[in-house]
Amino acid sequence: MPPGILTNAVSLSADKVELSPADTGFMLIATALVMVMTPALAFFYGGMVRVKSVLNMLMMSFISLGLVTVLWVLYGFSLAFGTDHGSVIGFSGDYVGLSGIGLTELWDGYTIPVYVFAAFQLMFAVLTPALISGALADRVKFSAWALFVVLWVTVVYFPVAHWVWGAGGWLFELGVIDFAGGTAVHINAGAAALGVIFVVGKRIGFKKDPMRPHSLPLVMLGAGLLWFGWFGFNAGSWLGNSDGVGAVAFLNTQVATAAAMLGWLAYEKIRHGSFTTLGAASGAVAGLVAITPACGSVSPLGAIAIGVIAGVLCAMAVGLKYRFGYDDSLDVVGVHLVGGVVGSLLIGFFATGGVQSDAKGLFYGGGLAQLGKQSVGVVCVLLYSLVLSFLLAKVIDLVMGFRVSEDEELAGVDQAAHAETAYDYGGTGGGSALTRTAASATGSAAASGPVSASGSASGSASGDDPEPGAAGSTAQASQAGSSAQAQDRTPGKAKKVEA
Repeated sequence: MPPGILTNAVSLSADKVELSPADTGFMLIATALVMVMTPALAFFYGGMVRVKSVLNMLMMSFISLGLVTVLWVLYGFSLAFGTDHGSVIGFSGDYVGLSGIGLTELWDGYTIPVYVFAAFQLMFAVLTPALISGALADRVKFSAWALFVVLWVTVVYFPVAHWVWGAGGWLFELGVIDFAGGTAVHINAGAAALGVIFVVGKRIGFKKDPMRPHSLPLVMLGAGLLWFGWFGFNAGSWLGNSDGVGAVAFLNTQVATAAAMLGWLAYEKIRHGSFTTLGAASGAVAGLVAITPACGSVSPLGAIAIGVIAGVLCAMAVGLKYRFGYDDSLDVVGVHLVGGVVGSLLIGFFATGGVQSDAKGLFYGGGLAQLGKQSVGVVCVLLYSLVLSFLLAKVIDLVMGFRVSEDEELAGVDQAAHAETAYDYGGTGGGSALTRTAASATGSAAASGPVSASGSASGSASGDDPEPGAAGSTAQASQAGSSAQAQDRTPGKAKKVEA
């Protein structure tokens, strides 16, 4: 359910609402959990790229913490949650700079201060553009990415958040259910990723060279932290803990995530013959994405169904980039866009009418009405984000160029953008001489084909397996299955790698 908006499940009377220390403390903890999700995402994405791009991938998430936080205080909160104007945007002078808010002023109808609600929603705004970055790994200018984040949250995220969650927003008034971000966060970010991909193009070697994850343990760590933080993301979105709705959201989050992981693993075992760690991590994230909009409107049994469906469909969807030729590096489209669409639409089938509101889905006697509303929300957010993101990326590309040069991409974006390397293989510290040597070796390895000096498997132009090297067990694990964010290789050319 949209955070900050009263529904039929809430019976608080405005003249009786008082600040609740318990609810306030609960929401501060939930806010901290959501904040952890951005560095967790950085680890999750960082483990899936090659060694020469790890730091850049981490920084593409971390920069969102800096940029979006400042923009949120200056005008973002006002645009997203200020007084409604035409059902498309908000604005309140008191929210500009967060300068006109009283210390104990409560969020309308709730028992928590406005400052707490603003902080909680800030973490959603930070995470959403960071999700997009996984689609652009290995090939974009860091300065161009930072500018894109500033423009995108201003013209896409803040308005869409108002549509979905703001008082008077047109999708909220229509009755679209999005408890914690299926449309505003995941479909929004997934569609944006697709729009930017159309501008920046494919990585050098896409569908030819193996581009395997360099650290599966790092991926699993990131996935585990995302799972942990997601309890704040979902359960916290009810903005309190006094009527049981948050507890249902919490349980549904766990249940759907577990079911999605099992569904993904079953699919890849049947399809490719192996259970992979990448499949487990990717399936868990797919379940988290899908249950996000639905966790306050379905039963635990419905959550199992949503999780299994999302796990299988997202596992199938990650191969679409090979069929249609778009280079979604870490499968943001296949997991976040598809997972967000699946979770949002399945509300129209599995909503019980007995949790956050009385809206019922098809399987509970509600007919097709709620499914129709969910479809409108999905289509409108998807198209708006896709078109605006494409246009923003195109303008940036024309003005300053969005993509690094070919030489910089081959040598590694870490060196080009950050003058650093992720790992010190010489054991002598990260000095400039060492990093220059590593960059030179990486560049020459990319041209010749063997395993690069940075430790990532470059492979051959034909897409055959590279010689055994620093990729080690990572290559074996990622080659064995179809895990979404593991396989950047041409389907049908997978071969088992002996230990």
